Amino acid sequence: MRKLVLTCWLLLATFSVFAQKPIRGSVKDTDGKGIESVNVILKDPEGNVINFTRTNRNGEFSILIKNDQINNYKIEASSIGYKKLSTVITDMNKSYDLVLQNNETALETVTVKNRPSLTARGDTLNYKPSDFADKQDRSIGDVLKKMPGIEVAEDGKISYNGKSISSLYVDGDNLLDDKYNIGTKSIPQDAVDKVQVIQNDQPIKMMRKNNMSDDVALNLVLKDEAKLKVMGDATVGAGMPARFDENLTAMLFNKKLKFINNIKGNNIGNDPGIDLTSHNLSDYLKKLDNDRPGDLLSTGAAGVPSLPQSRYLFNKAGLLNLNNLYKFNQDLQLRANLSYLYDQRNQQYNKFSQTYLSDQTISYSESQNNAINPQKLRTQFNLNGNAEKYYLNNNFVLDYAPFKTSSGFVINNVAANQVLRQETLDISNEFNYRKKLKSEDIINLYSYLNRTTQPENLNITPGLNADILNNGNSYLGLSQYIKIPTWYTNNYASFAFVNKHFVQMYKAGFNVQQQKLNSELYRTQNNQQTELVSGNTVNDLDWLKTKIYTDATYEFTNDKLKAGLSLPLSYNLIKYSDDINQLDKRLNKLFLNPSLNIKYQTSVENYVTANYSFRNDLGGIDDVYRGTVLKNYRSLLANNAPISESKTHNVGAGFNFRKAMQMLFVNLTANYSDAQLNTISSYILSNNIQQRVVLPLSNHIRTLFFNANASKYLFVLKSTVSGGISFSQSQYDQLQNNELFAFNAQTISYKLGIEAKLTNFINWSYLANFSVTDNKAKVADAIKTNFQQLRQQSTLAITTFRNVYINLSAEHLFTHQSTQPNLKYLFADTNIKYKYLKMKTDFEFGVTNLANIKSFNAVYLSANSLTTGTYYIPGRVAMLKATFSF
Repeated sequence: MRKLVLTCWLLLATFSVFAQKPIRGSVKDTDGKGIESVNVILKDPEGNVINFTRTNRNGEFSILIKNDQINNYKIEASSIGYKKLSTVITDMNKSYDLVLQNNETALETVTVKNRPSLTARGDTLNYKPSDFADKQDRSIGDVLKKMPGIEVAEDGKISYNGKSISSLYVDGDNLLDDKYNIGTKSIPQDAVDKVQVIQNDQPIKMMRKNNMSDDVALNLVLKDEAKLKVMGDATVGAGMPARFDENLTAMLFNKKLKFINNIKGNNIGNDPGIDLTSHNLSDYLKKLDNDRPGDLLSTGAAGVPSLPQSRYLFNKAGLLNLNNLYKFNQDLQLRANLSYLYDQRNQQYNKFSQTYLSDQTISYSESQNNAINPQKLRTQFNLNGNAEKYYLNNNFVLDYAPFKTSSGFVINNVAANQVLRQETLDISNEFNYRKKLKSEDIINLYSYLNRTTQPENLNITPGLNADILNNGNSYLGLSQYIKIPTWYTNNYASFAFVNKHFVQMYKAGFNVQQQKLNSELYRTQNNQQTELVSGNTVNDLDWLKTKIYTDATYEFTNDKLKAGLSLPLSYNLIKYSDDINQLDKRLNKLFLNPSLNIKYQTSVENYVTANYSFRNDLGGIDDVYRGTVLKNYRSLLANNAPISESKTHNVGAGFNFRKAMQMLFVNLTANYSDAQLNTISSYILSNNIQQRVVLPLSNHIRTLFFNANASKYLFVLKSTVSGGISFSQSQYDQLQNNELFAFNAQTISYKLGIEAKLTNFINWSYLANFSVTDNKAKVADAIKTNFQQLRQQSTLAITTFRNVYINLSAEHLFTHQSTQPNLKYLFADTNIKYKYLKMKTDFEFGVTNLANIKSFNAVYLSANSLTTGTYYIPGRVAMLKATFSF
């Protein structure tokens, strides 16, 4: 039945398109150059809007009209920076070429010889990469870091004036779907003509007329010559001791077909899996409203040191990453993203931890030697139809991620071994269809279906904590087994009434989550007999969560103001039962979760924002299981409470300021949240094990956050400088050894950076981050901890002679904690490169960690605990590489 309905919709959409006729034309400036993204509106004699579109990158447009009755119809073209122009339609077969005059209030380009310049038109800001690049920059990612207003984090995440980008387009196409690191690393900077920052990005064409989007996107506009052939590079590298680094990338960017295909492998500490990072995954999961349970088991590892990953990672990894997009026509495309990661990692560390309670101090020391083997297979197919009258998007994803960790460890002088196996299979399909009616109103049909399995298995030998788990008798080992198969679906239909400046949208839908939690904890006695630890270490829990919801959304937009009010109402029904643990519960809740968002344009370039939301949230299956689970070799978890429920008030405000022509960017944000919870985690701590039980107890978590950032290009110094400050404060409660503690945690951080061109042949970069953290329990004579850390990074890039380039870099870390000795580290690297232009090949020799530092000490603080760790890291590595470009 669903297939029949979908087929009918598509036939109707196709018939509707073929029954209409186009009016074509172009919009140009006074120099005869086509203007992109101009609003072109077709109006009848009474001034009613008949249809709407935007010009393409060449300034061309096409508007469909349903009949030949065009008497006194007119086309109106408008764009910020130009005077509005209208012309009367006299002939359907005529091409209408409009020439817009500059508006004297427009943002004009500052043209200064030998200086970078930006152009701003409407919501789009254009950077010229050639204005910021130097001879050593290879990829567009190298240049993005130097552009004022744009920030690139260590994991590759890109932000513009404090806001994370939602998409990275390549010539207007979303080839990489939020996993854009491979694009910024691979696309040559000299192949990019412009980097466009698109504010209020709305990729759905039919939604642009009343655009409420607050997203920011980046578009890489490629040079014409870069679209004519396949390009890429191949790297072969070898080094000491026993190191390799190989890479092969091929790219094509023409109108019909775009692809970036890559295969790489190395054992020099570069994680190829970073290329698979989905930078906006958390926002996407919130939209799905699918609370997937996380992994319940772990090896109890101490995490990673506060260093760049390339400094501490022992790895042997390979990645196949294929991204291909084919356009059937201007409105219909198919995209396939496939990847497979195989990794082998080693990790070795020692750790000492103390937790301070009112009458005792809990201490334990441990060491681990871990062999970690993560794998990730991902297959994604996306069919996208995006026209003025309809929008169709179907996204199929399959993720398979087997993960194995083997480790030997010593805890408080007791040695043992463990093996953890986790295997996640996640299959989903997301369908979204929108149809614009004659009245300009919009129908939207949405369906999401997801199936997840995630079996986990933890084996520990010999058996630990015999006094708790085996009546004080020694035994051979423990085995914890867990399975949580999950079905989830979310479906809704909505109807939007579209007016000139006002949109009303009404939505109705339902979602269902069905899960089953099976777990058993077994012990093996010295006589090889295997048995349950006890009847309290078994779960056979059935879970069914159903939500029926409606949502009324009201949006207003004009040249100055955007405001949105959402009033979602939901009926929530949860049933869960476990015969083994004599559990049979049912919960009914009716929630109203209103939210309000306001954006006011104080000037052409600057705006303020304000938002408020109230949200009710219910916990998941991992909140209610009663049987004890061995999370790791020193943690036992259980629950003795109803479903956790939180009520959160959140209020925020922001100010976004820029003077694009002066290349000055400033942003301020502030946020306060107050979450009221009905449960709390109670921890019973000892020197060997911690036991957690979730109990019913009302408590609050209050968080205050403030952030300010600025970026400026100094024309005289040919430098981009940036700085920022952030402040966060949290107040919360913890229940430890039957004592309730109220904690206050406060952190203030400062950052300062510069990308400078000292001379025509010397570039210098510097980045400093300094943070101060204070933690205190709000009780008499409580221990107050103060933690300070300074991290500085600097690089000197020198162009010598005959295409020889030298890089010298250093990284300094300083850590101060009042009860511990200061920690100081200085890492240094060097690199020399020769460009053999005739062969299009770079020969490169580099040495990392010149000081041959092989261990790193770190200090970690929480409200009433102190942890010190020693991590073993790779020492000095020397590499020789050759990179051929084609």
